[in-house]
Amino acid sequence: MKFEKVALPYATDALEPVISKQTIELHYGKHHQTYVDNLNKLVVGTKFENADLETIVKESDGAIFNNAGQTLNHNLYFTSFKPNGGGEPKGKLAEAINKQFGSFDKFKEEFNAAGASVFGSGWVWLAKDANGKLSIEKESNAGNPLTKGLTPVLGFDVWEHSYYLDYQNRRPDHLKALWGIIDWDVVSKRY
Repeated sequence: MKFEKVALPYATDALEPVISKQTIELHYGKHHQTYVDNLNKLVVGTKFENADLETIVKESDGAIFNNAGQTLNHNLYFTSFKPNGGGEPKGKLAEAINKQFGSFDKFKEEFNAAGASVFGSGWVWLAKDANGKLSIEKESNAGNPLTKGLTPVLGFDVWEHSYYLDYQNRRPDHLKALWGIIDWDVVSKRY
């Protein structure tokens, strides 16, 4: 199976000023492409050669896991946004957030705090279990909630390459800004 990065559902400059065209071109065009290219090379001749991405993330380790995890994580990340996005989720996801966290604002506060506190590089995720219960998961490096039996619903990349050109060392500012471009229709379907 040949893996590919997900096609961007918007132009490379469409998320400005939250995420600059330069950041999209480097993050999506270079970093994400490297993970995909590495994964395609690494799986040749292994038991993962014909496996889907989710299976590889759940069952692999080492370099294969790192590149599969980053491929999946970035596919989810880049499709979570849209120009003029933001606002709040509706329907079942909104109900689950309010039930689990008390309010959408409280959820965002907890999510941002978790993302800001990831040591080094990694991800912060909104994930759900088999019963639909939500949790905020902090993952280092290529980590994904799939490895814990959870389904990733929304992930924010806290690797420096995702924000440093636009926010320098101000990771919390980056996290707060991302809420203004969320595509809640896409994220709600994952729930």
